[in-house]
Amino acid sequence: MAIGAGGFNGRGFLQGIQSQQDYVPEQHTDFILTVIAEEFGFLGSTALLVGFAVLLGWSLYSAARSVSWFGRLASAGAVATVAFYIVFNVGMVLGLLPVVGMPLPLISYGGTAMLTTMACFGLIIAAHMHRDEKLTARGIF
Repeated sequence: MAIGAGGFNGRGFLQGIQSQQDYVPEQHTDFILTVIAEEFGFLGSTALLVGFAVLLGWSLYSAARSVSWFGRLASAGAVATVAFYIVFNVGMVLGLLPVVGMPLPLISYGGTAMLTTMACFGLIIAAHMHRDEKLTARGIF
């Protein structure tokens, strides 16, 4: 109901009826997208999802430009992890998937999920910084 109550433009910042009167359970973690959709409407929630798409697209582009296979695979795995968090949270909020307690990355409050997301972005940035270096096994053996 909170997603539909936002309409196209939303009700305004801190003006959502469902979210301000605590009808939305766990609105600071699992259901933060319902609060965003109610207060900022279809435009705000679409802008958030487009921002996620741009971030993941840049991460995949960075992974593809890496010379080493480790950089490519580690970045692609990190992107897949963050994309899984996003898709599962949005599906959970829309009622398409079961509610399992997975927060929206970079937006909602979450302990280990935030730690995992930050580690994934650290891997992506490290692979991007060292994208021109070829990893060899000479230093190991």
